Amino acid sequence: MDGFELNRTLAAALLALLLGMLVSKLSDELVSPRYLATDAYPIEVTQEESSPAALPQEEAKTEPIEPLLASANIEHGQDIAKKCLQCHTLEKGGANKVGPNLWGIVGNKVAHLESYAYSSAFKGHGGTWTYGELNDYLYHPQKHIPGTKMAFAGIKKTQDRADLIAYLRTLGDSPLALPKS
Repeated sequence: MDGFELNRTLAAALLALLLGMLVSKLSDELVSPRYLATDAYPIEVTQEESSPAALPQEEAKTEPIEPLLASANIEHGQDIAKKCLQCHTLEKGGANKVGPNLWGIVGNKVAHLESYAYSSAFKGHGGTWTYGELNDYLYHPQKHIPGTKMAFAGIKKTQDRADLIAYLRTLGDSPLALPKS
């Protein structure tokens, strides 16, 4: 490569850079948005305390499932439980996966397995897995126990939650008694 050819190559590269800069500046001028204060609509925002009464009924409290448990469809609950199998095992003595084994969960204490590393939010929650507690948790796990590692959106239909909980109730050595209607 002689000096003339090298100069031509460098000049072409320099011209391409200058042309790119020129096109960039020109496109910024043609397309850049200009915001004017008169183009906006003012929105007044007031700071209010959020209380359960101010929340929509759906978020304030889940619909109770206790009346539905006596007539729950256990076979349908077993079908719904297939979603759980991605992260949990259901058989007695089953291994923990991403989530803990769920054998004997109904009526047991929250964070009941010593062999599973529960999140601190879960350990601090305390209590037992009553029908109402499971209902609230399965409706929206992240809202019921903030900080839980369970990445599941929840089950929105009340009858589906009742069917699933009725099925989970059968997975135990001594199933929790059904609530009196």
